[in-house]
Amino acid sequence: MSLSGIAAEGRVLAAPISADAVLSAERFGARAVCLQRLIRLGLPVPCSVAIGFAAVHRIADGGPLDMAALLAPFGPLPLVSVRPSSGAADWGGPRTILDVGMNDAVRNALARDLGPEAAQARYLNFIRAYAADVARLDPDTIEAPFDAVDPVAVALTAYERATDAPFPQDPAEQLAQVLKSMARAWEGVSARLLRQAQGAPADAGLGLVVQEMATGLGHGESGTGVIRSLDPVTGAAGAVGEYRRQATFGEARRSGAMMPLDGEAGPTLRGEAPALHAELVEMAALCRQKLRDEMEIRFAIADGKLWVIDAIPARRSARAAVAAAVRLAEEGIISKQEAVLRVDPGALPELLHRRVDPAAKRDVILKGIGASPGGATGRLTFSARAALAAEAHEIPCILIRRETTPEDIRGMQAARAIVTERGGMTSHAAVIARGLGLPCIAGASGLRVSTRNKTMTIGGRVFREGDIITVDGTTGEAMAGAIAMQEPSLDGPFATLLDWADGFRDIGVRANADTPAGAAVAHRFAAEGIGLCRTEHMFFEPSRLAVMREMIFTDSPTDRAAALEQLLPMQRQDFMELFRIMAGHPVCIRLFDPPLHEFLPTDREGLTALAESLDLPLSDVIRRVDSITEFNPMLGLRGVRLGVTQPEIYEMQVRAIFEATVEASRIAGAAVVPEIMIPLVSAKREVELIKTRIDGVAAAVRNASGQEFRYRLCVLVETPRAALRAGEIAVHADILSFGTNDLTQMTYGLSRDDAGRFMSSYVSSGVFPEDPFHTLDKEGVGELLMMGASRGRKARPDIILAVCGEHAGNVDTIDFVRKAGFTYVSCSPYRVPVARLAAAHLALRDRLEAVETQDAASA
Repeated sequence: MSLSGIAAEGRVLAAPISADAVLSAERFGARAVCLQRLIRLGLPVPCSVAIGFAAVHRIADGGPLDMAALLAPFGPLPLVSVRPSSGAADWGGPRTILDVGMNDAVRNALARDLGPEAAQARYLNFIRAYAADVARLDPDTIEAPFDAVDPVAVALTAYERATDAPFPQDPAEQLAQVLKSMARAWEGVSARLLRQAQGAPADAGLGLVVQEMATGLGHGESGTGVIRSLDPVTGAAGAVGEYRRQATFGEARRSGAMMPLDGEAGPTLRGEAPALHAELVEMAALCRQKLRDEMEIRFAIADGKLWVIDAIPARRSARAAVAAAVRLAEEGIISKQEAVLRVDPGALPELLHRRVDPAAKRDVILKGIGASPGGATGRLTFSARAALAAEAHEIPCILIRRETTPEDIRGMQAARAIVTERGGMTSHAAVIARGLGLPCIAGASGLRVSTRNKTMTIGGRVFREGDIITVDGTTGEAMAGAIAMQEPSLDGPFATLLDWADGFRDIGVRANADTPAGAAVAHRFAAEGIGLCRTEHMFFEPSRLAVMREMIFTDSPTDRAAALEQLLPMQRQDFMELFRIMAGHPVCIRLFDPPLHEFLPTDREGLTALAESLDLPLSDVIRRVDSITEFNPMLGLRGVRLGVTQPEIYEMQVRAIFEATVEASRIAGAAVVPEIMIPLVSAKREVELIKTRIDGVAAAVRNASGQEFRYRLCVLVETPRAALRAGEIAVHADILSFGTNDLTQMTYGLSRDDAGRFMSSYVSSGVFPEDPFHTLDKEGVGELLMMGASRGRKARPDIILAVCGEHAGNVDTIDFVRKAGFTYVSCSPYRVPVARLAAAHLALRDRLEAVETQDAASA
């Protein structure tokens, strides 16, 4: 091959990787560019050729490429590896294939140099890899008997029998088939879904690197290994790795024992070959400094000579990624901005979720590979549909499958954890679970799953759908029942990184929290306040529920107010605790929202107990329950409509808020300014009526306490009409907070509780691009947000704009609303760190794009 490479239609399709080659990650992939940088650093890299994205796409379509020219740099008996080179290292790619070019002639040459046993092992391993990855044969098809005199001959015969063609001996033919197999595998549906789960675009290109084999075989010190510049789990600094003498990479059978590079116990590379170990450590430090990242370097040693086969950014856990980014910035290798951008917001859930308490008693029912860390408890489900149904009813569930497929992704998103009978660290379930931040156990030993019977059997024990188990994705264990959990520790580098992120983002992040426990989590994650506190959740405690039911059965406003008087001190204490925990940060309290019948029993036993507690005939209770039960309660007497028609409920809550405000201000020595949210507004007159009553209660509390205080009024925009009439509503409000959950339901006329029954079909049929309850519909619901924001801001320029639905923690939603000038988003407490980091990413990328645009304009 000429130095200019193989070209077609004016484009370079393949080129030798050299210091002066013109390569870019956008055309040849990250691996090719990294190898070039290693060569420029003077590191010993075997002869390598880069095949570009255009060439790989051409190969996948059946187009030709000059194999003889590709193999020319590798001599008369070429022996090469083929590795994927995608646009980013973590996008993955087809499995590496080693020893391409291995044939009878090469086997004989290796036998003369290294001995017949080593030559036979390499040839046999290549036949197996080629049969499985290129010819797509069952690996068992070509297995030779253990006592075969010539297992290579047996494997060659088996291959010919299975394919009706002899095993190819021409290196050019082998390489052509390998390239075609890898190119087509990249463009398959499964590969596309896997890389999209890692953040790659659907049309991401693939490059390939053909490299002379550094076999790690020889008469002197020889072997292969990997060195990393950090601990991949904890992120601790230091050279770590492993080395195998007289070994090969990949799926090949290994001939030597694995040893660590360094350590106190047993043989190590440092102890056996100190000079080579020192050279390796020096190389790793150089790569880290010059490539500006923690690196993972694959190497081979042949007769005492060190070869660098590959170097990629070291694979690392989310914890290690945070530690590494902060350390690199503190050492001045990268900037703080780059450190923030180095950590994927989607990886943070791995750090944020609870873990199973190590001291808790465990009834271990199965053991597998801990494929994704964290702990979760839930009820067993055996299908994606069942998991979606459980999510719709807010039932935590564990998805159990033999193995997952792309069709299971929506069910995986709905589950709290995933357990599979088959698979390992790189299985579909493991990769997707880590991307979602879900605990996952793969390859559970001895587990038998029956999707038909909805059971899992392990060690003679049978568990059925609905049974509760706890999954520990860190240890790979699952336990019967619910196990105590521990909250994550998020000090040190985690706090430092998010502090840096807060300095770059341009939108606020609050939390949705309904209880003191939720508020404590929000405060611990540095939420800038509570953007949504659903007060109705406070009424389901048994003592409060009894009072609520008594209030519902009253016949007059006076009796209703008297019943609610019992709840006043409880509510006041609730709000005081929230104000205390949030320590001066704003707390937005949504007034009572659900229909009243949700607080009443539905079965005869519960109705009988209620009749006894109220000293009423059962028939009267049943008649009253029937009278207030609505056909479509989500569109009935709830929210502001209750506040208008039964004002005593809101008056009690507002009084509790203001009395808590006075007391909390006194204790803190600083003014607390509560925010009061009116839900389900459709008309400005609703706001006017409720605001008048709020102001009346405020005046009464000021007179009774002798203390002045302020409050901010928030209108929850969750009906299309409220968005359309936001201009006239904003005149009476300080905040317009868009509740995208109900707004999506009402815009689509679709119940999110029932959407799971058919949403997968709608998405797969292209009716919706995504489930609108998971991803904000920018064209429909998003347009209502923009209209409401624009009209509200026009009527009142200083209006505060917010989003408080579940979409608020989504990166795309944050980007959408920050560009529209919204003040803050409010999401679940465990999404707060994700939102903080994501908002910083978005702001930094906008700045970088602006600089690039300015540079391009001035060039």
